[in-house]
Amino acid sequence: MKYFSLNKRSPSVSYREAVIRGIAPDGGLYFPEDIPKFRKGFIEEIRELPPVEIGMEAMQPFVDGEIPPAVLEEILNKVLDFDFPLVALDKGISALELFHGPTMAFKDVGARFMALSLGYFSRNSDREVTVLVATSGDTGGAVAKGFLGVPGVNVVILYPDKKVSDIQERQLTTLGRNIKALRVKGTFDDCQRMVKKAFVDEALSESLQLTSANSINVARWLPQMLYYLLAYRQKPDSDRNLVFSVPSGNFGNICAGMMAQQMGLPVGHFIASTNVNDTVPRFMQTSQYEPHPSTATISNAMDVGDPSNFVRILELYGGDFSHLQQNLSSYAFTDPETRAAMTRLYQQYEYVADPHGAVGYLGLKKYMETHPETDGIFLETAHPVKFLDVVRSTLNIEIPLPRQIREVMNREKVSIPIQAYEELRDFLMS
Repeated sequence: MKYFSLNKRSPSVSYREAVIRGIAPDGGLYFPEDIPKFRKGFIEEIRELPPVEIGMEAMQPFVDGEIPPAVLEEILNKVLDFDFPLVALDKGISALELFHGPTMAFKDVGARFMALSLGYFSRNSDREVTVLVATSGDTGGAVAKGFLGVPGVNVVILYPDKKVSDIQERQLTTLGRNIKALRVKGTFDDCQRMVKKAFVDEALSESLQLTSANSINVARWLPQMLYYLLAYRQKPDSDRNLVFSVPSGNFGNICAGMMAQQMGLPVGHFIASTNVNDTVPRFMQTSQYEPHPSTATISNAMDVGDPSNFVRILELYGGDFSHLQQNLSSYAFTDPETRAAMTRLYQQYEYVADPHGAVGYLGLKKYMETHPETDGIFLETAHPVKFLDVVRSTLNIEIPLPRQIREVMNREKVSIPIQAYEELRDFLMS
């Protein structure tokens, strides 16, 4: 499999090169030259297959020629070593819980898949790799944990000061060793702009081997397909249309689901549920892409004004807006609406949702107002304990701290404040 730049001004590269580069030299995101199809009978057999075998079917075409099947199977055994339960709440409404991994966020699968891929590619190399990543919340912790102690890999994480939760900040600033955290005075979009600028900085490219661990990296983005396959594996048989509502910030997760659909997963529709950072909901109404500066909300991982992965979604549908509209709806919700949804889920179903999952639920309910005969699944992307203050103030309950969270609570937070790209550049060069 070869990968081309969506800016179309750089040569195609292998999976290995796409992972190590992160972003193409022309600043574009990498995209596979071909979209493979699942083998005949795979979907009909999926309920009888173990998760690793499902992962092999989905991921093998994308790494073919670069990661041998035996190594890929070993990677998937490490990546898929926790549960992804589908929790039925009501007729036609289920929550897919993606927070049972080491950092209690959906980013764990992609971060670990990328870390293990990069570790395999770097096994015989004397040159260190620097992983540069921007986070709006959960990416940082998942990347930090996934890459902790990986030989030959240094990790630099940029996060917006005072715009991530305390637990999220602890997960990315307390590990030490090969993990460094930079606290940016600004928004996630500022962090993301700095990262993108670093990748086209020729002086940096000459002195460092840089790669990104955001969902802009194909090794972070593509493994998220597995969520949708594992959800389908657990879904009861039904003739009703299957729809997924995905809390969306940088749009990598939902884009991976759409890739799985094009490979043959029978999904009728996707719903991109956002907070007030509504660039894509507005686009779906007007066909005009007009990003705005991001606004801080209680669902902070979605505080993204210019989602990087949306260009991949456009590529999936050949830039055909009407085709995209047939497969995607997008709705935006306010913080008060999010809190009301958290309350409703708790009172009606005794289900404690985090703010992002609550936004996903709202998007599903909105879609079902005009499409009642559907089987709807909304994604719960983070454990509610990661947003303890919001859950406490909204539901007036206490959540016991899981082991994964307890182990970071008493560690010292260490981060370096920056506010301009030149400071990031100087840090990397030093």
